Amino acid sequence: MIKLDSNTKKQLLELYETKKIGLEGNITKMIEADGDTELLQYLENCINKDKEVRKKRLEVTKQVQTQNSELQKLNDENLRIMTELQETLKDVEESKMTYEVQNRELNEWKQDNLRLTEELKTEMVKSEQARLEAEKAKTSAESDLDLLQKKKQFELINTIVKIALFVIIGVGITTTLLYLTAMFTNKDTQIIGSTWSNMFGILLTNAFSIVGTIMGVKYASEKKD
Repeated sequence: MIKLDSNTKKQLLELYETKKIGLEGNITKMIEADGDTELLQYLENCINKDKEVRKKRLEVTKQVQTQNSELQKLNDENLRIMTELQETLKDVEESKMTYEVQNRELNEWKQDNLRLTEELKTEMVKSEQARLEAEKAKTSAESDLDLLQKKKQFELINTIVKIALFVIIGVGITTTLLYLTAMFTNKDTQIIGSTWSNMFGILLTNAFSIVGTIMGVKYASEKKD
């Protein structure tokens, strides 16, 4: 136990009365009052004040610990938010790059499509020109073929008509010569005359029949074409 002299006790009491500063800690329990009520009251006040200070310090410590815990939680939450934000920014950047790539590919596709469209239009114009030229050539060929066919038909008809006329004239001349010979030789010309007349009728009928047949075949052929 610690015993205080009168001078030390006086200084401690004056310091407490003037500035409210007293002893703290376990030293207050080590001082012996020796029945001094004033010193005993001082020690009790110091002990109570020390308890209050310790209690306040404990409360402050608890508050600080609580605040530190909350701050740690906030820090963790901030770190989580920052991590998510960084991931989001990374995703946004990747999406931006993907969009730029897709946009560039889309522009290239549009340019290729425009180029192909222009080439297709050019080829269509060329194809249309080729078709018109082919139709013109076809029309010209058909016209030439029609003229050629008509020419050949006309030549064939002329040939047939000439042959028919030659046959008719030849038979007529032959029959006429026979008839004249019979007349000059005093032969009976009645049979020859009737034969000559019938022969001319038959020849004329056959000649017109041949010509009519030829014209009918020609008309039917043209109608079929």
